[in-house]
Amino acid sequence: MTSKVKITTSQQNGRTHASSGSSWEGTIGYSRAVRVRDQIHVTGTVGVEADGKYSPSLAAQARRAFTIINAALEALGGKPADVVRTRIYLTDISKWKEVGEVHGELFGEIRPALTMVQVAALIDAEAQVEIEVEAIVQDEEPRLA
Repeated sequence: MTSKVKITTSQQNGRTHASSGSSWEGTIGYSRAVRVRDQIHVTGTVGVEADGKYSPSLAAQARRAFTIINAALEALGGKPADVVRTRIYLTDISKWKEVGEVHGELFGEIRPALTMVQVAALIDAEAQVEIEVEAIVQDEEPRLA
C-alpha cells in the first residue's frame, strides 16, 4: 500500500477545486476540497489506499485519510497548521482513542476545534473512519493581542 496521493486542481466560479481522482467525485458530483478566498473545505475522506483497499487497522485508515487531506490542502495552498476544525465520523465510537491519538500526533500543537461522533455506516463497508477538515490559510504569522 502506498501513501502517494495525486491531486489535480481546477478553477470554476471563483473557486479552486481539488480532485483526488476518486470515482465517487464524478458520480456524486463533489470535490475532494474547495478553496474560496482564504478558506479551504475538505470533504469527508476515508482512508482508502491507492489500490482501493483498506487497512484493517483503524489508526492506519485515519493516517491514510489525513495523508489524502493534507495533499488536498497543499494543492490548494494550505497546510495542516491552517486547519481550524476537524470532524471525525467513526463506525465504532469505542475505538475513539485510536483515531484520537493519530489526530493528536498531527494537530497536538495546532489544536483545531474537533467533533468526533459515531455513525451507523460509511459509504464503503470496509471504511471505519471518515474525516473532514476546514482551514483558513494564514499568509503571515498570527499576531497576539
